[in-house]
Amino acid sequence: MSARLIALRAILLREALRFTQQRSRFIAALVRPLVWLFVFAAGFRAALGLSITPPYQTYITYETYILPGLCGMICLFNGMQSSLSLVYDREMGAMRLLLTSPLPRWWLLFAKLIAGAVVAVLQCVAFLGIAAIYGIRLPLVGYLAILPAILIAALMLGALGLLLSSRIRQLENFAGVMNFVIFPVFFLSSALYPLWKMREAGPLLADLCALNPFTQAVELIRFAAYGQANLPALGWTVLAFVLFAALGVRGYDPGRGLTKSKG
Repeated sequence: MSARLIALRAILLREALRFTQQRSRFIAALVRPLVWLFVFAAGFRAALGLSITPPYQTYITYETYILPGLCGMICLFNGMQSSLSLVYDREMGAMRLLLTSPLPRWWLLFAKLIAGAVVAVLQCVAFLGIAAIYGIRLPLVGYLAILPAILIAALMLGALGLLLSSRIRQLENFAGVMNFVIFPVFFLSSALYPLWKMREAGPLLADLCALNPFTQAVELIRFAAYGQANLPALGWTVLAFVLFAALGVRGYDPGRGLTKSKG
């Protein structure tokens, strides 16, 4: 157990050092949700009406509604960025050294997921701070309850990235796959529009959004932001994490540090 904790600490420190040395990554992680919050939300505010639905007890602004979804956006992009770093490490040989250590392969990859999720939480904290300065604030209990929800969501999305990285062997192929995954996952969710709005557009569209694991992660964050537990969303998010992580770990060959996939 002590060896596993030492490995976890080393991986956390490595990811923290990489993150602090890549200031552009931190800025880019904040620019995307801030553009949605300050620019796009101003236009959608007049076009979209929002009814009183849980966890909200009164009418809210569109900026307030999309705040949890934008936290989910940060976790989604960070998960894809972490998976990109996995592909890069594999090509450079760092992943080969990591996976040939005597520690269990699943623990080493789980440590990578933990490190990426912690970075996502820090990015979300910075984003929520900027949003609070802008005037979009959560209840005090929400700032405490939202952190574990964001961590769980980040772990699930990081596991999705792990699964993708286990199927891609060349770095140049990853950008196209990222866009193919990110945009459907983000826009077919409740991050920007309530599910009842989606159902007005079409039952099939609403069903696709409801089945999207990212929707469950966003709803978990949304309820936690108001100090409420959404147990179904928690269950589906954890289940998606276990499934993605299991498939991702299986995709890595511990002997070569490469994937078994030919793609």
